[in-house]
Amino acid sequence: MDLIPSFSVDHTAIVPGIFTSRTDRVGESVITTYDIRLTRPNREPAVDVAAMHSLEHLLATFLRNDPDWKDEIIYWGPMGCLTGFYLILKGSRTPREIYDLVLRAFQSVADTQSVPGTTPENCGHYLMHNLGMAKWYAARFAEYLAANADHSEIFEYPKAERLITDDGQSFFDS
Repeated sequence: MDLIPSFSVDHTAIVPGIFTSRTDRVGESVITTYDIRLTRPNREPAVDVAAMHSLEHLLATFLRNDPDWKDEIIYWGPMGCLTGFYLILKGSRTPREIYDLVLRAFQSVADTQSVPGTTPENCGHYLMHNLGMAKWYAARFAEYLAANADHSEIFEYPKAERLITDDGQSFFDS
């Protein structure tokens, strides 16, 4: 069975950043999935679940209302491992080309007074939110992005190779 692209990334070496996870052609259109990684997998704790949920609501709202990007946004949602988010956009841009959008989105959380869509009618777990922690994670990530904008490792995935031994066993070497 082929290894899916997100499992071919060396999770022991990835740093927080903005990465192209995959690019797909759908008919005549191209869509790109970006990995917006907030923490170092397996080295830092996962993002608090309630804070992640709040960030999902806050950042999806920001992205889908940004006048320059709202028509390009297909999806914004958390990774199951709680170390970051997936952003799916129409078209194909480099991570550096969406850097300003992502930075502005995370910076926008600082001035937020409430989390949108947190009623029983709007949210499947409306009581599981933590705006204070969401602000902390957003500020931490925005400061990190700003401080590391000139470092290529926040835009380029480290890769893990799937090696096959002489007797046919698969293993990973990073």
